[in-house]
Amino acid sequence: MSTWSEISENLYHISVLAFDNKFLVTFLFVGFFFLIKWLIIKRIIRRSTEGKRLQINVVNNLFTLLIILLIFNIWSEEIQKFALSIAAFIVAIVLATREFIQCFIGFVYILSSRPFRIGDWVQVGNYYGEIHSTDWAKLTLLEVNIHDYQYTGKTLYLPNSQLITSAIKNLNFLKRYAMHHFTLVRDDSVNPFEFIDELYENANLYCDDFKDVAVRYNQLIESRLDITIAGPEPHIQVATSELGHTQVFFTIFCPTERAMEIEQKLTGDFMRLWFERKALAPVDAK
Repeated sequence: MSTWSEISENLYHISVLAFDNKFLVTFLFVGFFFLIKWLIIKRIIRRSTEGKRLQINVVNNLFTLLIILLIFNIWSEEIQKFALSIAAFIVAIVLATREFIQCFIGFVYILSSRPFRIGDWVQVGNYYGEIHSTDWAKLTLLEVNIHDYQYTGKTLYLPNSQLITSAIKNLNFLKRYAMHHFTLVRDDSVNPFEFIDELYENANLYCDDFKDVAVRYNQLIESRLDITIAGPEPHIQVATSELGHTQVFFTIFCPTERAMEIEQKLTGDFMRLWFERKALAPVDAK
């Protein structure tokens, strides 16, 4: 009796150890399933006359599904822990490298959409500049003062992530010709319509030497953008402010490097004519 009890106890311990060893259990069950599948397929081949391939295919797919379910069932705890650890690791990596991922996505965006080229003038958010270079992490701009169209001497390094969240404006046509706007404000003691024709004559005179080129460039921009823009003739508009002051708006289509020069000339003409009319006002009143 003692011998049988020892044997049964040893078999029990062996079975417990075997079931605790998941690799061994998996191997035994998979081997058992393959053996059963082989016997079933052999029987189908011997007895079936029609539809053998269909029956064999069904058996193969069924046993493959059973083996996968068996493996998942045996290793479910390990698979769950592994999946959780992988998920936590991936989340940690994404959080740690979020900015770099956004920069890379921004780089892919500018490569695919090509909103600009090297040398173009662009506006990204509130930043203006000429495209110097691009890489997977940043966009390098040579800063431009949009008010006088001059380089400031500063270099801007914008992360590519801003290209996804900010509006990108291609200002490349401003590099050669600009639709230059400026405003002059004075009190209401003088009527500017008395000398606006002279201002128009002076504006056309200052733009006369590049008028033909301006016309062609204006037509080129309209053709490329498929829109109609003001110009190339100068435009002057008079209005009043909320405080009742006189505002004179100038719009000049001119070479970028000439914009400030023409603005200063027209400002000088306006001030001269305005003070001349103001000096004559008391005499006319008498």
